[in-house]
Amino acid sequence: MRLFFRYCRMDIVTLLKERILILDGAMGTMIQRYTLEEEDFRGSVFQDRKGSLKGNNDLLNLTRPDIIFDIHKAYLEAGADIIETNTFSGTTIAQADYQLEDAVYQINLVGAQIAKKAALSFSDRPRFVAGSIGPTNRTASISPDVNNPGYRAVTFSDLSIAYAEQIRALMDGEVDILLIETVFDTLNAKAALYAAEQVFNERAITLPIMVSGTITDLSGRTLSGQTPEAFLISLEHIPLLSIGLNCALGSELMEPYLKTLSDRAPYAVSAHPNAGLPNAFGQYDETADLMRDKIKSFFEKGLVNIVGGCCGTTPEHIKAIATLAQQYKPRTWTP
Repeated sequence: MRLFFRYCRMDIVTLLKERILILDGAMGTMIQRYTLEEEDFRGSVFQDRKGSLKGNNDLLNLTRPDIIFDIHKAYLEAGADIIETNTFSGTTIAQADYQLEDAVYQINLVGAQIAKKAALSFSDRPRFVAGSIGPTNRTASISPDVNNPGYRAVTFSDLSIAYAEQIRALMDGEVDILLIETVFDTLNAKAALYAAEQVFNERAITLPIMVSGTITDLSGRTLSGQTPEAFLISLEHIPLLSIGLNCALGSELMEPYLKTLSDRAPYAVSAHPNAGLPNAFGQYDETADLMRDKIKSFFEKGLVNIVGGCCGTTPEHIKAIATLAQQYKPRTWTP
């Protein structure tokens, strides 16, 4: 079956070759500014659900859409070209912690619609919505039981089914891109990519896909043990829009691993680091100006095509980065 693009992939590829595109910053960091309580997460829809729902940020798409819309607009006003849907934990696997598997479709559909509405409210230049697809809270490559190394808490099939459900809802909400992010286990990412292919074939429509991995510490490897080069090789048979890194590290510590991807990747490279490393209280102290000055090296060395922020970043961080990025040309690559 021949596939066609709902949105012109070549348009965004052309933009990526013309200038550095700006991704948004942290959703969770911004939600924390609102000091929400249990009732904000329950709304009128989930009053009868057992257990605490506080902290289930994806649920706010349904119970406090005003907050999510305002956060998206703040990042767009700061200069973001691409905003991520508030759906990082929008799978049945992740929502099982709250016994909210039945809410997954609406979480993703409405999350996409909120982001799309925010993006369409800006007409100065193209703005894109990336459907955020997180890694789930389970890993397909590693046993959670040290006494039973062959055990797996989730299978490839479990993951692909859950991801397909999420992707269908995101596409129904008309996202422009799929962003498989914070990848700590490449097998999980492969399940998401397999699910995307299945849904694309069902609908005879395909969307550009970004993949972003996480180097968990100074070992320079993902949680499942891959180096950045191995991570790239595992995925480079797939025609991605971009590959990159996010979370876990600040920009300084991320740079050498990002360079590995930049040297080898046959498509665009993205980075959205944390605002430094967390302090003893789990807070991020790196200011917008300090993060901007550290990310400057990415631009000077021509390492990136897409840059944004992860944990601890705010519209202030994104504005500082976006302003600086205008002074530099994007990384060049050969498909």
